Amino acid sequence: MEKEDNFFDKVYKVARLIPYGKVTSYGAIATYLGAARSARMVGWAMNKAHNLNDIPAHRVVNRKGLLTGKHHFDGTNLMQQLLESEGIIVIENQIQDLENVFWNPSEELI
Repeated sequence: MEKEDNFFDKVYKVARLIPYGKVTSYGAIATYLGAARSARMVGWAMNKAHNLNDIPAHRVVNRKGLLTGKHHFDGTNLMQQLLESEGIIVIENQIQDLENVFWNPSEELI
């Protein structure tokens, strides 16, 4: 990461790396960035990113797999629809089989 990047830019760089068909959490991104207590700031970054086409904000959920950011997407269930189009099962706003679709940047990125 370049030193002049602000926190949101760093969050977006990580979010762009989330693989198709996987999700991560606000806290996992914050921890990877060395700011473990900044999960809420990651959420704010994702909120601002929902109109940026190159940021897969729909792949970022809370630590329990809940679609807590869904109200920031246009349409009623767009976040869920985007996840389901990638093969992720969502029931009552919760990712099913979270442990198998979870991508942890701290384990995947060097």
